[in-house]
Amino acid sequence: MKFGLSQPMRRVEDPRLLRGHGRYTDDVSLPGQSWGVVVRSPYAHAAIRSIDKAPALAVKGVLGVFTGEDLKKAGLGDVPCMIPLKSRDGSPRAETPRPALAVGRVRHVGDPVAFVVGETPQAARDGAEALAVDYEELPSVTELARAHEASAPLVWDGVARNLCFDWETGDKAETDRLFKEAAHVTRLTVVNNRIVVASMEARAAVAEYDATSNRFTLHANTQGSWQLKDMLAKFVFNLPPEQFRVITPDVGGGFGMKLFLYPEHVMVCFAARALGRPVKWASERSEAFLSDTHGRDNITTGELALDKDGRFLALRTRTLANMGAYLSNYAPFIPTGAGSKVLASVYGFKSVYVNVLGLLTNTTPVDAYRGAGRPEANYVVERLIDTAAREMKIDRVEIRRRNMVPPSAMPWKTPMGATYDSGDFVTVLDAGLKKIDWAGFPQRRQEAARRGRRRGIGLAYYLEATGGAPTERAEIRFAEDGMVDVLVGTQSTGQGHETAYIMLTAAELGIPHEKIRVVQGDSDEIPTGGGTGGARSLYSEGQAILATTATVIEKGKRAAGEALEVAPADIVFEAGRFSVVGTDRAIGIIDLALTQRKKAAAGQDVTTLDAAEVAEIKAHTFPNGCHIAEVEIDPATGALDVVRYIVCDDVGHAINPLIVRGQVHGGVAQGIGQAVLEHTVYDPANGQLVSGTFMDYGIPRADDLPDIDVDLLEIPCETNPLGVKGAGEAGAVGSPPAVINAVVDALAEDGVKHVDMPVTPERLWRTIAAAKAA
Repeated sequence: MKFGLSQPMRRVEDPRLLRGHGRYTDDVSLPGQSWGVVVRSPYAHAAIRSIDKAPALAVKGVLGVFTGEDLKKAGLGDVPCMIPLKSRDGSPRAETPRPALAVGRVRHVGDPVAFVVGETPQAARDGAEALAVDYEELPSVTELARAHEASAPLVWDGVARNLCFDWETGDKAETDRLFKEAAHVTRLTVVNNRIVVASMEARAAVAEYDATSNRFTLHANTQGSWQLKDMLAKFVFNLPPEQFRVITPDVGGGFGMKLFLYPEHVMVCFAARALGRPVKWASERSEAFLSDTHGRDNITTGELALDKDGRFLALRTRTLANMGAYLSNYAPFIPTGAGSKVLASVYGFKSVYVNVLGLLTNTTPVDAYRGAGRPEANYVVERLIDTAAREMKIDRVEIRRRNMVPPSAMPWKTPMGATYDSGDFVTVLDAGLKKIDWAGFPQRRQEAARRGRRRGIGLAYYLEATGGAPTERAEIRFAEDGMVDVLVGTQSTGQGHETAYIMLTAAELGIPHEKIRVVQGDSDEIPTGGGTGGARSLYSEGQAILATTATVIEKGKRAAGEALEVAPADIVFEAGRFSVVGTDRAIGIIDLALTQRKKAAAGQDVTTLDAAEVAEIKAHTFPNGCHIAEVEIDPATGALDVVRYIVCDDVGHAINPLIVRGQVHGGVAQGIGQAVLEHTVYDPANGQLVSGTFMDYGIPRADDLPDIDVDLLEIPCETNPLGVKGAGEAGAVGSPPAVINAVVDALAEDGVKHVDMPVTPERLWRTIAAAKAA
């Protein structure tokens, strides 16, 4: 346990966080600090006729009022979209210029209009309420299904029928040919409902400006300081990146939503420079509903072509993807490149064709949310397979087993261009069936029927493709206090990174866990980093740590040779000590590092042990697994309970199984939330967010969730030295289709063939009633 991997070690960061010793962005307060409040549009679409600052500036304690015109006059650029997508006709995607504060027009409820800064939070709020904004309300469209209609109001005047892009990938001709030859074609349209991310910690930002050096320091809860630094510098302020420092402290949940550059980051920096004092902004929960990026919101029509034996020939999908009113930083990539990469899943399709229409609506921008396109893709595939099995009267398990890519075919290149390095999908499937006692389900269904309940069982096999930056950096410093600092380029938002990195470093260098500190989040102290997203952290940062510890050991052999007066070739390293071969002469790694540091400080030419390396991430990983849910439904009321839930996951080598299971639990909770509870609703008449608080937007609580039983089947990844596969998003990928497949199975006797998420009691009751009436 002391130095070993694959151990269920408790998280080292938890005692600090649970005892209230964490330091989050809202805990940051700087000398002379002022507070900012964002004035947001009450309309989904409106022209800004005028903004009268005078009433706000007259409020006692108000220091400044800033509008889009002020930012424009100062030469600030827009919040960028980083994805240069092309439509299938070769034309570039539409542009949706997004100033940090609206100029001329607002395009969704919550669109920022002005930033009021006060001596106190109350002064800023009073000033914001006093600000006089004259709007001319315009027609709006918030429904994705209606956005592309010829009669729909335009979100942007130059974007016809609200079509931002019409993208395709795959071999259309071959796919169409296989469909013509197919013995059976299954068609199904599914909805991936819009999600409010609702991280436990809301967004916040604190900025200060040094006029002497013309340098900004931004404290913000991000998933990686470096991309914010680069976007602020290059795209918004038109300054060299070295004039920005971004510091990220502890972060209470991100889920993709905290990856992005937001208008508020720009506002606090601009106001700090204009006022000559630090400016702080912290989101309230109702504000977060309006201003944090949302997730999902797709409508997909999928078609599955099969031969007479139920073998998959081809897959064809057409997706309407809601982008919201503006293109967020990475929004166009989520339903296109990210989602399409896994559409072939674990099955041997001969061809796949994908068409995605990115549509603009008068709603909050949509971007990455846990899984980022992959849950949406897996959902349509697994729902199609269940539907095809029922239509062709083939067992749901058998049709999957019949079509899974075997281990002997690895590495397997899919029609989507991805190459799976490893996987034993049938073995994982069979482990899941055994764990849930699939064969014994009919008895459990009969017992539920005696209680007047419909019981259903649902299976989903998922495949995830991790992603992220192509390099990652690690640095190891031996500090004067005897601690070993590991500086990393990723950012923990609650996943347990500190524990995993300490375990890796301890295993390689033989240093006790309690002597290792993980340092993250400061773009000055850590020059580069890929941040956290796409379940990349362990396999990316892990490779960087392995490279850096190897360098430390090589430097240590030279340093030990100097200290012990022997040739480096005579030095061996084991269990944290450098020893002279064949003798009892040895020195511990920390003692050696401190000795060499002191000599170097005294001017001696010696080898020190500090090191930094950048690892090239040559391949991503493909975690996969089997989710099985059992549900019970009261047909009289539509009330649903998820009564059993099991997961059998292949995430490669599990460095810390305890952390991996915790990540799967969290992902499954979010997936069940989407399937059963969460529903972002806009009023189609006026564009107001109806589900704008937790009174109207349901997220899962403890009593909404079953025990989630997770088994890990370790099939090592072949493309990284740790053998790990990203596990952070996997739980959210497999859970929605497992739950909905279980619901449809429970209601099959009523004639129900499909029901869209979320399966609220009202929706289930109406579905049952409609099926009976038909």
